[in-house]
Amino acid sequence: MVVVLKPNTPIEKRNALIAEIESMGVTVQVTEGTETSILGLIGDTTHINQFRISSNEIVANILRVQEPFKKANKMFKPEDTIIEVNGRKIGEGYFSVITGPCSVESEEQIESIAEEVKKNGATFLRGGAYKPRTSPYAFQGLGLEGLEYLKHAREKTGLPIVSEIMSPDMVERFVEDVDIIQVGARNMQNFVLLKELGKTRKPILLKRGLSATIEEWLMSAEYILNEGNEQIILCERGIRTFETYTRNTLDLSSVLAVKKLSHLPVIVDPSHGTGKAWMVEAMSKAAVVAGADGVIIEVHNNPARALCDGQQSITPSQFSQLMDKLKKLIEIEGKKLEG
Repeated sequence: MVVVLKPNTPIEKRNALIAEIESMGVTVQVTEGTETSILGLIGDTTHINQFRISSNEIVANILRVQEPFKKANKMFKPEDTIIEVNGRKIGEGYFSVITGPCSVESEEQIESIAEEVKKNGATFLRGGAYKPRTSPYAFQGLGLEGLEYLKHAREKTGLPIVSEIMSPDMVERFVEDVDIIQVGARNMQNFVLLKELGKTRKPILLKRGLSATIEEWLMSAEYILNEGNEQIILCERGIRTFETYTRNTLDLSSVLAVKKLSHLPVIVDPSHGTGKAWMVEAMSKAAVVAGADGVIIEVHNNPARALCDGQQSITPSQFSQLMDKLKKLIEIEGKKLEG
């Protein structure tokens, strides 16, 4: 349930109403707007006396939230969330470009790519230290060694780093070392991990699961929000359908759906979404026009010899050409490129 207050309500009267509502057995989350406040009622609201609340002189409207996700719901927080990471903003009005190799392969590799992508306008550097793979025989990442290489690249370029976490026992280390913690598609419903990440205040990049509905995706975000961490970036990375030509089916309509349903920023991964390097440019441009708050693109200095996902990685030269085109579209769409 959401209680919308009248504009310019005195804080004393608002606090009195909150105390009255909480005496009914629910908790209240306050969202401050530019002119008014919204009270989100969390808990079992079936027994709440709606007439009693609506009769209060400071109440403008009462709405019932039908969706199971509450804190991620736009009704609870009408103003879009903007997340700030080391002075860079992700969210409404800003466009971020997260880029780098699928896997960190060596110190020289990640540092050279970092220097190239920064030169061409990247906002964040991504790289996998740990890699969840379908096959146990595929390259699994360098682990903590790869994480150290990422940190060195950050020191040399100033680019904040994004890397994927695999298990709850690594949360403390990732909070210390990584600027944005990525939760991969395979871990979207690893609820133990999500709860642990919710206890931190570190920005979380939450990828959509392989076959997850939009509601399931937002419910996973709810697990993190419910523990107190509001720093969540959603990432559409394609879903599994009957189509086999592309690696996944990139659901750009999910960007519009999330923007309608939630206040959380959403970015698009055209690399995993298609699995084909030659499609990345067009899908990146489509993401801008669809209203995404950013893209995450795989860039490798030698895709043909990449240890992971070379077929969907573009070269630094191709990234430079792509950024020239993206910058124009971002400006047309009235957003500011962060970087």
